[in-house]
Amino acid sequence: MTNKRLAVGVDLGGTRFRVALCDRQGQRLARAEYPTRPDTGPQMVLDRIAGAIHNLLEAVPGDHQVVGVGLAAPGPLDPWRGVIYTAPNLPGWDNLPLADELAARCGLPVRVGNDANLAAVGEHRLGAGRGTTDMIYVTVSTGVGGGVIANGQLLLGVHGGAGEIGHTVILPDGPPCNCGKRGCVEALASGTAIARRATEAVAAGYATALARYPQPLTAELVDAAADEGDTVAQAIIDDAAHALGIGLTNLLHLFDPAAIVVGGGVTRSGERWWRELRAEIERRALPFYLRDYRVVPAALGDDAGLLGAALQVLDEGAEA
Repeated sequence: MTNKRLAVGVDLGGTRFRVALCDRQGQRLARAEYPTRPDTGPQMVLDRIAGAIHNLLEAVPGDHQVVGVGLAAPGPLDPWRGVIYTAPNLPGWDNLPLADELAARCGLPVRVGNDANLAAVGEHRLGAGRGTTDMIYVTVSTGVGGGVIANGQLLLGVHGGAGEIGHTVILPDGPPCNCGKRGCVEALASGTAIARRATEAVAAGYATALARYPQPLTAELVDAAADEGDTVAQAIIDDAAHALGIGLTNLLHLFDPAAIVVGGGVTRSGERWWRELRAEIERRALPFYLRDYRVVPAALGDDAGLLGAALQVLDEGAEA
């Protein structure tokens, strides 16, 4: 009898990395998370990830086989060679052969993918996009990322960079973005953008309760002020939702998906944010695309990328 296949999923995003031992149904037989500590450099971080993987492997049942490791990492990166070109939040991770480095440490084949792309895979197969053939995933957090599922397959593009939704331009000559350009969706709709707008409003002397909030301001604090009726905070949240609505309308027109699944910390802003987001889409989209469109919350939370990474490895194992 063939052993049941498992894979280790790793999500490198954020200040903590997550690891889990997963099967094709999305069951996590073991899961853990640890501080990333990017200030210690890539080699030390990879050593910690490898140690976390070895700890997980101790939980593998005797009749199971671990076929590899899937790693969801920030881009841009080459998903075929497993090389990360650069990562703004990971100093020193330039042109790093991530797959080879981790494989040498853990003794298993490693497949690397963009974290938002792999979150799209996770949500498509196991989450809010289950049952669709064409779906788009968008994450709205510190930045804005995404992934496109077309005819049941993750769209990668010729360089592996497809789905970079956050860096589509919706306001030429708008505010600067971390990518070095201006007017990107990320520069207008992300949690970072919300915090920046709030900080600017306080500095400009607007009458807002935000001036009495702990500094530095965050998107969560702006949302809290909006819930308490602060009109400046409400306007900032509304503007961010409208900017994302423009970006999602463009996606509706480009890809005609069955669903757009939206995840990330900003989506927890509450009903006001969702209402303004959907209203902006309905103001701008052609009626053809609004007949049965769905923009829905993600279902897998922080584990979407981790599960998508494991699934891609398990798919390769099944095809072998």
